[in-house]
Amino acid sequence: MLKTIIIDDEQHCVDRISKLLSKYINTLDIVKICTNVDDAKMAIELIEPDVIFLDVHLHQETGFELLKQLSNIDFEIIFTTAYDSYAVDAFKFSALDYLLKPIDEDDLYRTIEKLKKKTSLKNISKKVEVLFHNLEDKTTQNKKIAVPTLEGLTFIKVTDIIRCRSDINYTHIFLKGSRKITVAKTLKHFEDLLEPHHFFRTHQSHLINLYYIDKYIKGKGGYVLMSDGTHIEVAVRRKDDFMNKLSSI
Repeated sequence: MLKTIIIDDEQHCVDRISKLLSKYINTLDIVKICTNVDDAKMAIELIEPDVIFLDVHLHQETGFELLKQLSNIDFEIIFTTAYDSYAVDAFKFSALDYLLKPIDEDDLYRTIEKLKKKTSLKNISKKVEVLFHNLEDKTTQNKKIAVPTLEGLTFIKVTDIIRCRSDINYTHIFLKGSRKITVAKTLKHFEDLLEPHHFFRTHQSHLINLYYIDKYIKGKGGYVLMSDGTHIEVAVRRKDDFMNKLSSI
């Protein structure tokens, strides 16, 4: 049983998540419900929970401010929030779990299943550190992304990524300095994450950082010469979108 704290200042949200979590009484034990940062901090320090469901907005404060007040974060965090594109991007970049309000039953089920499979908390503090970094620095130039590797989580700067190449359910990430990381995520995962930050999927197998293009060679679809010396094909059906994206940077 995982000791669980719900932190939310809206009663209807507390009622909703409590009702949904009641289906998982063999997995989660709700030991405390808090409605503000001060009470939540005291409860976390006293109870030492295994997992918290943390609302992003708590009266005039935020869940982020709560986390900053804690000396040690050794529990799983599942953020709950009404849709906020910037916060959601930060969660994704930091590999932290989140649920959009109103919480969907299927989304919660998937989150709980992931929670059951987690065996190590060693990366939680680092994930939160990267989250704060990305929230405080809104420029792409300094954004960091958490990627799961065989050794654990690796944290890399977005601007260090030259290109990504699909390998079925894996993705090879090619970085500055001739480094390569292989990740057990599909290319679609990285396309969704990185496309707003000047990345473009030129082909079924390739996602490239537009800032690392040295030359575009015209043709039916054409191809690009990347700064690391690779030639990447541009699919015919993507050529127009590619040229529009290229001209906008």
